[in-house]
Order: sequence, then structure tokens, then C-alpha cells
Amino acid sequence: MQPALRSGGTRKAGETRGRILSEALTLFRERGFDQTTMRDIARAANVAIGAAYYYFESKDALVMAFYGEASKSTHEQIEIALGRKTDLKARLRAVIDVKFEYFGPNRKFLGALLRHAADPDHPLSPFSEQTREIRERDMHHFSEALDGCNLRLPEDLHPHLPKLLWLYQMGLILFWVYDRSPGQVRTERLVDKSLGIVTGMLKLSKSPFMRPVRRIAIELLEAVSEETAGVEKQ
Repeated sequence: MQPALRSGGTRKAGETRGRILSEALTLFRERGFDQTTMRDIARAANVAIGAAYYYFESKDALVMAFYGEASKSTHEQIEIALGRKTDLKARLRAVIDVKFEYFGPNRKFLGALLRHAADPDHPLSPFSEQTREIRERDMHHFSEALDGCNLRLPEDLHPHLPKLLWLYQMGLILFWVYDRSPGQVRTERLVDKSLGIVTGMLKLSKSPFMRPVRRIAIELLEAVSEETAGVEKQ
């Protein structure tokens, strides 16, 4: 189950909760996730340790709250960014750029969390059941980016694209987190070049000559999706 969060019912409780989360994120960035304790967070937020545990049962709960706020904030920003563009590459780039800009201050902190990414049973993994709602909202952003573009995509391929694009985005974020080039210029080049390849392949997918290849790709995606669904139900 997702680590429990308690928001309280008063304005003061909301302010206290927000202060605890804010101070926790600051400490995670400065000291690292593993090196920060709940006692450190309580001291920084000027609350008793019991109060810190009242609002957040663990550091994982604090991270889940961060994920939730990030999802809400980036959702609003992405909606605005997509509203100004029709070109497919520009719309996909808008989704990715919002994520990089939002998570920029927490790049080092995200790196510490990525050790959980490969384990779908860990609640902080982007593939876990606890993060499903956030993951599905992210995929919806890509669905919107596709629906509002000036390119008509094959109907049989369209349902699979949001998940594929989300996985592509996760790969970019992983590269970005570990990119030590000045200003992460290597990530910038990767995003620009790879988006060109992605959009080029999507345009080619409409060709009648690509239909046999598209059919094989779709069968593979459906097989993987069925296996994944079976694992999640267990």
C-alpha cells in the first residue's frame, strides 16, 4: 500500500504539512535521501518528531507527496504548453521540456531514487502500483500530444504510443540525471536528435509499405502488455 499521508483539516495543519515537505526536499537535495533522517526533517521544519510522523509516516511518504505535487503542477504546465503547438515534434518536446524544467532543482535527489526504478514492487518505483495514477497521467499527456498534432497516425498503432513515449521519456530522464556535461548539453542533443528519429518513424508508420512491420510490432507490444497485466494481477 502507498505510505499514508495525513493532511489534517485546518489551514494551520496544511501549512505545517507543506513546511515539513519543503524542508524535507531541501535536505534531500543538500544531504541526500539516505543521509537525511526524519529527525533531521522535523528539526528543520521546527516541529516535534511526532508531528513529522503524524503528517508523513516515513521518508517514502514524503517522496510520494513530492511525486503527487509534481504530477499536478506539471500537468497544468503541460496543458498550457500543448495549447500553443500543432507540430508533433514540438508537442512532444513541450511535454519533455516541462518535466526537465520542473525537476531541474531536484536532479541530484532523483538520482538517489533511481535505484528503486528497476523494482516494480518498491512503492517509489515509477513502475509500481503505488505510482500507477501518476504514471497514467503522464501517459495521458503523450496521448494529448498525439491527438492534437497535425499528423494522422495509424489507428492500430495509436493506443500503444502513449506508453512507448512514456518509456522513451523515462530513458531521457535517466540519461539527464547522470549527465555531467555543462548545463547537461549532452541531454539537449540527445532529446533533439532522438525526437527527430521518433517523429520521423511515426510519420513513416503511415506508409502502406510499413504495414507488415507495424503489424509485427503491435503483436509484440500486445504480448508484452498481456504479460505485464498478468503480473500486476498476481
